[in-house]
Amino acid sequence: MTKKTSARLVTIGALAGVAALTVAMPAHAETEVAEPDTFTSAFTVMATPDQVINNDGVAAPGQEGATGTFTFRINSELEIICYDIRLEGVSGDYQSPAKTATHIHEAAAGQPGPPRIAFPNPEPVGDGPRTSSGCLQGPFTTGVEADGVDTGDGFSLAEIEANPAGFTGDSHTVDYPAGVVRGQLSAIPVGGVDTGAGGTADTGTSTLGVGAAALGVAGLGLGAAVVVARRRQAAVR
Repeated sequence: MTKKTSARLVTIGALAGVAALTVAMPAHAETEVAEPDTFTSAFTVMATPDQVINNDGVAAPGQEGATGTFTFRINSELEIICYDIRLEGVSGDYQSPAKTATHIHEAAAGQPGPPRIAFPNPEPVGDGPRTSSGCLQGPFTTGVEADGVDTGDGFSLAEIEANPAGFTGDSHTVDYPAGVVRGQLSAIPVGGVDTGAGGTADTGTSTLGVGAAALGVAGLGLGAAVVVARRRQAAVR
């Protein structure tokens, strides 16, 4: 067996390993994940209809008697935000140009601003309380574009930690498209929050990555084994 053939077999095994390892691709939008062990900050929002404004910054009160309580816990190092959202006194279905109707906007009090994170809408839709909880990991997308770029693109949770008053939580319905309730984020002690936020860990990618890595190692091992066997046969001859 020639040296050229041996090198070719090793190369084939190595390429099999590399190809297998590239199967697990990073997420390009927020992913539902399990709650992390620690948080770097926590925030609350007391959302009411009288704080709602439209895109021109003009007061556009939401549904009378409606309230919203938003609790956010953040691990900015991992880009994970856990949320507990509860809406009461809200009727009608949701409506928004974004991919969901419940958001964090980058907007100071009394000012309009783009959505940065879109959360699953609280359920069930009806006249009773609506709730939504879980954890999302960036990068984040909203489905709304400004100058051809998604308004969640490049957003970091550290921006909320640096200026929570510059962000607002809200939700939008068919009857109140500007917002059914709205309120500014306010910092609270991290250890003082006991919520039901959680979520299902997205183990599909990690499991696939481990399997792919194992396949890659097997490919490398197979290539090496073939080379050794051929060399032994040549030595016997």
